[in-house]
Parts: sequence; structure tokens; C-alpha cells
Amino acid sequence: MSEHNMINYEETCASFEWERPENYNFAQDVIDHWANRDPKKQALFWVDDAGNEETRTFQEISSNSKKLCNALFKAGVQRGDTIILILGREISWWEIFTSALRMGSIISPGTTQLSSKDIEYRIQAAAATCIITNSANSEKVEKIALNCPSLTTKLLTDGEKEGWINYQKVLVQFDDNFPAVNTSANDEAMCYFTSGTTGYPKMTIHTHSYAIGHKPTGQYWLDLDENDLHWNISDTGWAKAAWSSYFGPWICGASLFIHHSSGFNAGQTLQLLEKYPVTTMCGAPTIYRMLVLEDLSKYDFSTLRHCVGAGEPLNPEIIEIWRKATSITIRDGYGQTETAILCGNFPCIEPRFGSMGKPTPGIKLAVIDYDGNELAANIEGDIAVKVDPEKPQGMFKEYKNDPERTSDTRQGPWYITGDRAYVDDDGYFWFVSRSDDVILSAGYRIGPFEVESALIEHPAVAESAVVSSPDETRGEVVKAFVVLAPDYDVSDTLAKELQDHVKNITAPYKYPRKLEFIETLPKTVSGKIRRIELREREWGKT
Repeated sequence: MSEHNMINYEETCASFEWERPENYNFAQDVIDHWANRDPKKQALFWVDDAGNEETRTFQEISSNSKKLCNALFKAGVQRGDTIILILGREISWWEIFTSALRMGSIISPGTTQLSSKDIEYRIQAAAATCIITNSANSEKVEKIALNCPSLTTKLLTDGEKEGWINYQKVLVQFDDNFPAVNTSANDEAMCYFTSGTTGYPKMTIHTHSYAIGHKPTGQYWLDLDENDLHWNISDTGWAKAAWSSYFGPWICGASLFIHHSSGFNAGQTLQLLEKYPVTTMCGAPTIYRMLVLEDLSKYDFSTLRHCVGAGEPLNPEIIEIWRKATSITIRDGYGQTETAILCGNFPCIEPRFGSMGKPTPGIKLAVIDYDGNELAANIEGDIAVKVDPEKPQGMFKEYKNDPERTSDTRQGPWYITGDRAYVDDDGYFWFVSRSDDVILSAGYRIGPFEVESALIEHPAVAESAVVSSPDETRGEVVKAFVVLAPDYDVSDTLAKELQDHVKNITAPYKYPRKLEFIETLPKTVSGKIRRIELREREWGKT
């Protein structure tokens, strides 16, 4: 593609209108559309660590999903039932996801890192009737199945197990003649357990129209068309997979590149980018931080044309190192489990490194005060989405069984994201922190991301997390936890050097008065740093 999908940001925003069909089903309206248009059209290209390669066409995804619908209905799984799906990047994940949407059940993906206790909590909270997983994770399910009376159907994607339906047999025994289910656009379709920083995970409910919310994700931010091969380096268990491994690319007819691996390896990732004709890539900031520690000059990135990052803000220096090696600017995007993309550095706008970019077409995004008033430029406040009189597509329906927490996200006509930012004079949004991460020190308000951004500019720092720490004089001070890059050793001299570095890079009052070297940072299953864990350690709450 020589030209981007969005040529003029202002014109696109001015003319944009959301599709609002009464009935919608992604399996029928998108998967089957591509399958019927060209039965040979590739939907995904899959490779594993051993070098095994497989492909699936949209026709094969469609057919296999219909076979599974027939099997699940026969087993007693009904429209409206919740199906918990715990798989890695096996091809069956995409077929099962499609099947659940097709039959009008509610799909609830989870990461393979979940424990038995996590799985038990999810089954009970969602009153799930069905769980689908592989042999490795089936043992976890067996331990808690008796505590989950709602669970009546268990399906295994590999091998045989007593009491479990065999997925491979399903694909042989059942036909793909499955009648269309007329799902309303407002019927519940997905249940994501958000990896929050406090308490048990919330059940975030999305309807079938959520997929429509990802048309801008795929078309404008990922900048995809049907000739692209898109690689999203993401766990299948969190919402980023829905954004960038399912709805966004497939709504545009792009093919997915899927690497099924036991864990992330930066060198291997770069080798795969060189070997296969990947055109677009999406990764969390942690991924890019690890990639730029490698010698990027050794690799050929000639097929790659577009890269994006999401999950947390990406440091400008990482963007610059990547750009020098690949000639590609990583473009940040911002959204949540509760939303589709809300803001981004879209290809046709001049990126401002460290900025979240500008609001997505179709999204009225603002920074507001505690009374719901829009703030002037360069004043920090809450990031909010206008949801009255009409919600944009892609917004969640509710936190299931938690009306109080759901209502807490509203301030008049606004949905409050829980993140803080400011808007500059040119309309770019700049992330400051989570609402509960702001450090108040001697009257100063300090966002941890600013300090982390300064630290990451130093070659000794691979990753950092910044939290508040108690101080008798200042109330709170900035404390930095630092993971060192290879070839650097812990020392008091280096700690002092890093503190001075931050003083020089940013306002001196922001420097970390306390600094601790740490081997790994605590993270959620989706890869976000759990600052709350470090903060509670500092304040003696653990």
C-alpha cells in the first residue's frame, strides 16, 4: 500500500459516522464475507518455535467454527452461555473465538498463566457453562471442577481425556451446516476479566457491536488492507488480542502472522521479522524495549512498513532507536479493555514522541475536571469519553454484577477512564499517570511516567517503575525501581549517576530520591507494570 487509509485527519473526523446496525455478528458479517468473496483468501499464517508452518483461509475458519457450534449445541451449550477459553497462540483459539460469536454465546478469553484458583474464580463469577483449553491447562481445571456447578461442558483442543470433548474429533464428526443466529448488535458477546491494579478482576462486558468499534483500530491505526500480513505480539488472554489479533485486522481482510512460542525472545522475534514478509507489527512497550537492546543493524526489515505500540505509553528514546534502525516510527495508541482505540498517532498526523496522539475518528475525547468540565490546554485532568447522548461503538456495556463500579465510571455525559493527561495547544494528548499513581511530594504533583521516561534514556536502564515512598519531610518522595540492561552492575556510583541523570533530563524536583535495583518488575498477565505492588511495599501495606 503506497498511501495510508487516512489521508487527512481533520476531514476524516468531520465526515466519520458510526455504523449502527440493529443486528450484527462478526462471524457472519466479516469472516463469512471474506470466505464467500474468495474461498482461498488467507486468514492467518502460523509458525511455531520448531519451524512448523500452517495456514488457514477464512473459509476454513468459517467451516471449522460452524462444526464446533454444532458440537457445543449438542453438548448443551446455549446462546447466552459463557464459554471460558484458555489457550496460547494455537490456531484453534481463532476458530473457537469465531464459533462462540457465531452461536451467540459469550466468549471469555483468559491467559494460560492463570492458576487453578484464577480459573475457579472466573467460572464462578461468570457462571460459565463451558471451558475450552489444552492438556497442559486441563489439569488446573480438574482441580477445581467440583467447586464449579455451572460448568457442564469441557472441551480439549489436544489429546483425549475422560469427561472432555475432543476438538479434533469434532472437526471430523460434525458438519459445517449451521444456521445463522440472528444476534442483536446489543447482545452480550464478550466477557474480559480486566487485570486491574486492585482487588479481584472486573468482568468487562462487551456486546456484538464492539467489533464495529475496531474498524478504526484496523483501518486507521493499524493502517491495514487485505494485502497485509500483520503481527501482533500479544497474549491471547487479554483485550489487546481482540484489538489487534482478531477484530481490527480481520475487519480489514488482512492476514495474521502468528508465532506460537513458549515465551518472548527478542533475537528470535527479529529473525522472524527478517524471514517472513510481515508488513505491520503491534507490540507492548516492553516488547520494543527488549528489541532495541539487540543489535538491530544485523537485521533486514525491508517488508515492514508500519509499527504501533499500546498498553502503556512508549518512551520517546525507544521510538527513536527503532526509527533509526528500521526507518519506521512506532505510533502509540491508547485505549482500554473497556473500549476500542480512543486516541492514536495515526499515520497521517505528525507524531509527537511520548504523546498519545489525537482522538480517534468517532470518539469525543477530552480532559475534564472533577465536575465534568472540559479543561483548557496544558491543564492536567481526567481522560474522558463523551457517551451521551450516544455512545461510540466499542464501549463496554457494564462491569457484570457490579452496578456501583459501573456507575463510578460516569461523570455526567462522560465515561471516566481512570487515567490522567493534558492536551497541548495543538490537540495532542499527553499521558500523565493512572489516577491513583500520581506522586504528591512537597506540594508538587509528579507523574511516574515522566521519571521513567527520563531513566530509560540512560543506557544502563532496561526498565523502570516509579512510585511514591513515605518521607517525613516531604510526605512522599519519588522512588525508582530499576532493572539494569546487560553489562551493567549494581553500585552506589551508578545509582547516584541515574539520580543526576534524571535531574538533568527533567525538572530537578522529579528525580528519584530513593532508588532500588531489582531483577524483574511485577506485572499483570497483560504485561503492564503493577506499580501498586511496589507502592504498597513502600508504604508497608504488604
